[in-house]
Amino acid sequence: MNLQNMQARTHIQWLAPPPIRFGSVLLPPAQGVHSPKLSNTISSIRNNTLILRLCNRNSNLRTRGLIRSSVAEQEQSQNQQLGVRRAYPFDEIEPKWQQFWEDNSTFRMPDEIDTSKPKFYVLDMFPYPSGAGLHVGHPLGYTATDILARFKRMKGYNVLHPMGWDAFGLPAEQYAIETGTHPKITTRKNISRFRTQLKSLGFSYDWSREISTIEPEYYKWTQWIFLQLLKRGLAYQAEVPVNWCPALGTVLANEEVVDGVSERGGHPVIRKPMLQWMLRITEYADRLLEDLDDLDWPESVKDMQRNWIGRSEGGEMEFSVLNSEGKEREINIKIYTTRPDTIFGATYLVMAPEHPLLQSLMTAEKSKSVQEYIDLASRKSDLERTELQKEKTGVFSGSYARNPVNGEAIPIWVADYVLGSYGTGAIMAVPAHDTRDYEFASKYDIPIRWVVTPDGEKIGDSGKAFPGEGVVINSSSTFGLDINGLSSKEAASKVIEWAEKTGTGKKQVNYKLRDWLFARQRYWGEPIPVIFLDDTSESIPLSETELPLMLPELDDFTPTGTGEPPLSKAESWVKTKDPLSGKPARRETSTMPQWAGSCWYYLRFMDPKNSKELVAKSKEKYWSPVDVYVGGAEHAVLHLLYSRATPLDLFKHNVSNLSKGFYSPGYWAYPYKVLYDIGVVSTKEPFKCVINQGIILGEVQYMACKDSDGNLISAESAETMGEHNQERIPEENVVKSGDSFVLKDNPNIRLIARAHKMSKSRGNVVNPDDVVSEYGADSLRLYEMFMGPLRDSKTWNTSGIEGVHRFLGRTWRLIIGSPLPDGTFQDGTVVTDEEPTQEQLRSLHKCIAKVTEEIEGTRFNTGISAMMEFINVAYKWDKHPRLVIETFVLLLSPYAPHMAEELWFRLGHTQSLAYEPFPKADPSFLKESTIVLPVQINGKTRGTIHVEEKCSEEDAFQLASQDEKLSKYLNGKSIKKRIFVPGKILNVILDRENAKVGVRG
Repeated sequence: MNLQNMQARTHIQWLAPPPIRFGSVLLPPAQGVHSPKLSNTISSIRNNTLILRLCNRNSNLRTRGLIRSSVAEQEQSQNQQLGVRRAYPFDEIEPKWQQFWEDNSTFRMPDEIDTSKPKFYVLDMFPYPSGAGLHVGHPLGYTATDILARFKRMKGYNVLHPMGWDAFGLPAEQYAIETGTHPKITTRKNISRFRTQLKSLGFSYDWSREISTIEPEYYKWTQWIFLQLLKRGLAYQAEVPVNWCPALGTVLANEEVVDGVSERGGHPVIRKPMLQWMLRITEYADRLLEDLDDLDWPESVKDMQRNWIGRSEGGEMEFSVLNSEGKEREINIKIYTTRPDTIFGATYLVMAPEHPLLQSLMTAEKSKSVQEYIDLASRKSDLERTELQKEKTGVFSGSYARNPVNGEAIPIWVADYVLGSYGTGAIMAVPAHDTRDYEFASKYDIPIRWVVTPDGEKIGDSGKAFPGEGVVINSSSTFGLDINGLSSKEAASKVIEWAEKTGTGKKQVNYKLRDWLFARQRYWGEPIPVIFLDDTSESIPLSETELPLMLPELDDFTPTGTGEPPLSKAESWVKTKDPLSGKPARRETSTMPQWAGSCWYYLRFMDPKNSKELVAKSKEKYWSPVDVYVGGAEHAVLHLLYSRATPLDLFKHNVSNLSKGFYSPGYWAYPYKVLYDIGVVSTKEPFKCVINQGIILGEVQYMACKDSDGNLISAESAETMGEHNQERIPEENVVKSGDSFVLKDNPNIRLIARAHKMSKSRGNVVNPDDVVSEYGADSLRLYEMFMGPLRDSKTWNTSGIEGVHRFLGRTWRLIIGSPLPDGTFQDGTVVTDEEPTQEQLRSLHKCIAKVTEEIEGTRFNTGISAMMEFINVAYKWDKHPRLVIETFVLLLSPYAPHMAEELWFRLGHTQSLAYEPFPKADPSFLKESTIVLPVQINGKTRGTIHVEEKCSEEDAFQLASQDEKLSKYLNGKSIKKRIFVPGKILNVILDRENAKVGVRG
């Protein structure tokens, strides 16, 4: 499309606004902003603007003029009453250029490209298209990746910048159950809304590569990867304890269970064993750890991943169970310990409530209390059970076990702070040297025996455990083991050596990382490509040629209530035959979890239309690895861990849970290492650089405290009082007093000021659609980058966006000129074709250098500051040369692409600037242009002057003669000679008589 054909535009007249405060600075009246309270009027204006846009496409100029005149008069009348105006016509510019980019496929990366050019693959974490749409926190990372993508295109890179949808999952299914609407309908509707919102923000995604996990063409390859795992024994079935929600009729991941109820709906959740598909992720634990060192990731993220993998070296020991007569039964309990040196201090064993041996250990008199405790523990999540601050609970099983190193009979307890999924599901409890065991033993009056002391110190019952290493004491027996006096490390090695010789244990490496639950008893997910023979229940994988196994259409996808998945209702789909033997068979009716399809999406973006293979080797080799991967820090630990072990994506959990040191979601992921092993991918790691953007919190909320009688009290009084009520106070009734906020009408009442994460329940969600309507997409983009460093959390403040909006308005007027009397702007510009001055070039190239450096360092806020400084300087110039202005527009374009495209067009260009070369700073203009030159009179320094670096002797002397301090030595005096060293010194030698006069003067 020729840009000259896009000149038809409309103009709306606005009235001048009063000054607006931006932070602590009172900005002068410029082109104004919308009042955020004018939503009804804005809606009307938006409708009228639509009429104008339609009018622009009308070839009948008379009709266009009449409509525009009518609408302009109506809007002028409205705006005269409301006193608002726009800083620049973003409402015309932005839709125009979004349409241009779409019509011309501006950002499409063709399949066939020049692979000799450098590549840049920049990726956003896969979004889940919820019905709520975007809030202003979402575009933070998206804007950052878009700036990088636009910058790299202008630097000559092939840029891959795609977008797609993680579209299967429980939320859509639950909404479908509640409304009777098929999840496919609601999901596609949500996707459409998300897509529209993203396009309205001007993101330069290659929409030709858009993918969605719910499309059979996509999940065919999700199923294919599962078959590869199955072939290699990395996918298997096992009976494992799961979070079962009877009301939802499905297994839930740990992060979907909060305080014993489902996160969605608040339904009771219990733990019960079920036959489930699992992934053997633990096979890759060591490789995941080893490869972390070479990654350009935040160290905090790498440390969290190391902690989550949780590799530890220790010993596996066997404790034999005793009968009522104290004799050994044919049952041994295996425990894993990282501290074999403390085994003489073990005074009891603890078994997890779900341990498979527990039913055979509880005595008749204890069976009721143990069973009740098991039922109680089944309602708790793993996070609740392992929380360090919670009170420890447990019950005695009635049985005892023999400590293998000293023959002592110790009681076997059941306690939920031990998990069946970690280690062996049983521990030896050493209360003197483990904090949890100490609390438990103290509560239930179990003996505490000290067996390790700090070097050179004696230790008694100090009221707390000593978990550190030291010198071993009280640790010898007639069983041939004596470790007294050894260091903890020496003692641990000797215990393991003794255990291996006696057959009571062995050295063992263990991981917190466990194999991952794969199946979900849901409808809205990828079908698992496995059938089971009716007569033998043998599992048989489908042939790869039979993929995709399509999800059947169901009218009733509600839970069965029996534990059978909803797919069991599709009887004609479930009943099938084994293609080889012809025997009757049935399909697997569990589906893959939501994260299945989002575990490898970034690979598919490289080759989204390939029907023959997951990704062509040539394309994968060129585009891999992802150069920059941006997403929220709340996704960092497991998302990145399993997008390495597997390309896994979006999972939902609370950041506060991570701070407690334990998080155990029950979803699965595709081992990326497996894909590497079988030659699908060419790199060991999928992501070269990971950036975690901060969270945008809602606007600060002010709360006043009240006592039990409803009287207002100051916040410090409420803190000492304990329980109290709170009431939200409108911002207009609040003033700042020192570092605090107080009531305007009563400064003695200090308020609680706090910003919260955006959520519907708090009513602090800001819709980006509203912001775009009032300020424009470029303003939103700039503000989100200007709020602070990308990686920091920030608080939304509407007055802040007004400030960057005014900056864009000033930029617009600098180049286009002041508005015409009717409030519209001319079509051209006010730039001149004359050569820029050295000072103008110096300002420009300093800006180029700073903006380039800050984009490359993802310090976008300081890059914007540099552009603001440039505009401030440029307003002081009498004329604005084209060379300088065009270069600045290119600098602005990654941040504010709509305005930049329009300015570029009005400057006379007929092609988009998306692929124009990004400006390069000339080093010669980055040096300081002036130097401080010492001036001597007869060899004695009398002062200094500021001169150009290449200043001549005559110019330097003239400046010295004009200097207030130096002139008294020079003016009217006879000069014998001048000694000038360029850039170093000026020495003026006076004749003898003048020198005396000069000294006296």
